[in-house]
Amino acid sequence: MEIGSSSIGRCSKEHQKLYQIWFSCADSDGDGRITGTDAQKFLSMSNLSRQDLKQVWSIADSKRQGYLGYDEFVVAMQLIMRTCNHPPWKVFKPFLSRNGVKARATLRLSGSVHSSSGSWFSKTGKMSSKPVTSIVDGLKNLYIKKLKPLEVTYKFNEFVCPLLTSSDFEAKPMVMLLGQYSTGKTTFIKHLMGCTYPGNSFPRFISFHHPLVCLFLATQLLSLVTGAHIGPEPTTDRFVVVMNGADDRSIPGNTIAVQADMPFSGLQSFGTAFLSKFECSQLPNPLLEHITFVDTPGVLSGEKQRTQRSYDFTGAISWFAIKCDLILLLFDPHKLDISDEFKRVIESLRGHDDKIRVVLNKADQIDTQQLMRVYGALMWSLGKVLNTPEVMRVYIGSFNDKPINNAAAGPLGEELFQKEQDNLLNDLKDIPKKACDRRINEFVKRARAAKIHALIISHLRNEMPAMIGKAKTQQRLIDNLAIEFAKVQREQHLPLGDFPNVDQFRERLSGYSIDKFEKLKPKMIQCVDEMLAYDIPQLLKDFRNPYD
Repeated sequence: MEIGSSSIGRCSKEHQKLYQIWFSCADSDGDGRITGTDAQKFLSMSNLSRQDLKQVWSIADSKRQGYLGYDEFVVAMQLIMRTCNHPPWKVFKPFLSRNGVKARATLRLSGSVHSSSGSWFSKTGKMSSKPVTSIVDGLKNLYIKKLKPLEVTYKFNEFVCPLLTSSDFEAKPMVMLLGQYSTGKTTFIKHLMGCTYPGNSFPRFISFHHPLVCLFLATQLLSLVTGAHIGPEPTTDRFVVVMNGADDRSIPGNTIAVQADMPFSGLQSFGTAFLSKFECSQLPNPLLEHITFVDTPGVLSGEKQRTQRSYDFTGAISWFAIKCDLILLLFDPHKLDISDEFKRVIESLRGHDDKIRVVLNKADQIDTQQLMRVYGALMWSLGKVLNTPEVMRVYIGSFNDKPINNAAAGPLGEELFQKEQDNLLNDLKDIPKKACDRRINEFVKRARAAKIHALIISHLRNEMPAMIGKAKTQQRLIDNLAIEFAKVQREQHLPLGDFPNVDQFRERLSGYSIDKFEKLKPKMIQCVDEMLAYDIPQLLKDFRNPYD
């Protein structure tokens, strides 16, 4: 059976009503999700082979969530109908012939078809009693029961990353763009979406009569009409999250950070200075239904970028790097130099190497010979910063709405740019499909980091004296932190690469009294080990393709 999701079209209203009835009855617990067990009972009535049903499930559950929502169920139904080549009522005739099935479906239809699984976090912070019906639900359950107590006890949320909320698990995949000014970050997002996004602030002046002021106001008014401002000068001075919404609107950072249904509550730790440079742009767009973009301020050269920022720029980048599924580093052929701040930003991305892609944008501004030299210079510059033998994936092209400059690029360049753009678009298309796998990957990384953090904190606590000399001992431990890390690594047989950055840990540790930390609680460590060794593998096994 050769079928693909591209062949699935919109079904008629009559079929939609029928699918809603079937979905309502197949959803045994009425939570808006059909798990593998329910699917086996229902889809097997189509009399398709197990291999065919396996492929149907794989296409319908393309995100590997372990369940079918209503939209995925419709995809599965359309696949089955096309494969059987029969009307829907004939394929599932045995199901419709059951006594009272339509009546029961009609009663349940209004409340169950589009319902979600609900929040796992009640107002009191306790987990709800709903059953686990997806991989994401299982991760929430494991986090509340086994990982969160460890993080709270050893202050992992204060040292490394804030505690996770329900919105963190449910958030759409995010793509962050980093680069120096005028490398085309905003234009890149506009090119992918096919439109601009809102988010320009209108400056105020004391006098509106000066000719230069009038010209500036006219330019700003034009940019407000056309959307996000794009220009050769540094135009993006803030973090802008571009996400799907019912209408075009721009939400200030302080507002978006306190919304419970948004995964940005952790940004409150960076203070008002950062939140005033953070905003969310919402607009209806088909691409944004699956992906959220993070547009960052352009990085400039010079020490002023470090001394004049009123917030921790590198820390904010690190926070977004943890949340993002893909990180794009944009370079311009004429701006290959990596400033001191850009170097710190790239270094802060360590541990997320699998997410990073490099984009050499505006490559049609130079000819083929220059492009070869620019590519070599770019790899040399990145090699000094990343300090890794692995070569990063570099996409070369001109990612904007303008036609390629054939006078410089030539026919070979045009063909190369088209192939590179197709490869990058395919990489972006895979993000929603890999979102569930990425979420599991990040959860496991977080669990290991929290365990190592707990072992470090408890080790430092054990080194403190009971009565006299606490201040002196604490200073010695902070000064010799790398040695203490090595001790923990040898005693616990842990990989040294999983340990946190010594300098960053030392900076945060200096604000605490080590003797106030908790001693080691082996049961907590054992819970995390069991979760990694047994619970997560079992969760993946429970929600795999039911026809495997």
